[in-house]
Amino acid sequence: MNDLSITIRPESPGDAQAIERLHERTFGPGRFVLSAYRIREHVDHLLDVSFTARIGTLLVGSVRQLPVMIGETPALLLGPLTVEPPFRSRGIGRMLMERALKDARDKGHRLVLLVGDEPYYSRVGFKLVPKGRITMPGPVDAARVLVFELVDGAFQGVSGTVAPDWSKARS
Repeated sequence: MNDLSITIRPESPGDAQAIERLHERTFGPGRFVLSAYRIREHVDHLLDVSFTARIGTLLVGSVRQLPVMIGETPALLLGPLTVEPPFRSRGIGRMLMERALKDARDKGHRLVLLVGDEPYYSRVGFKLVPKGRITMPGPVDAARVLVFELVDGAFQGVSGTVAPDWSKARS
């Protein structure tokens, strides 16, 4: 099973239930207390920069991005990124991230933020946010707040509290 035929495609509204079940299996009920989930309660992710990974018709991975503000600066919040446990360590997560970042850049986004493990995400170019520069809602380990510049210099001078982009809030 080393040579998997993976298809990465934009998430569609019909994928929601399968993705929610994937999140339940991989993150459990504790996911709802995380800071990133607090933001997700108010603003939906953007389907045009969120992706699924499939082997045939089987959904094996997902990555979502939603619009946020860092102070007065628009950005995307990447996550959750998840891959079914039997298919991990095969590059699927990286493929999902690379596609999500490429399409976000192509669509004119400038910054992507996430809360995650720096050793994993630095492999695609995420960097640790200097301590005190960004505040997330709720308790967050500052060593896990990472940023990716889709445009060189886009993070220069950016600081503040991360909040949902209320202009895109659910009605």
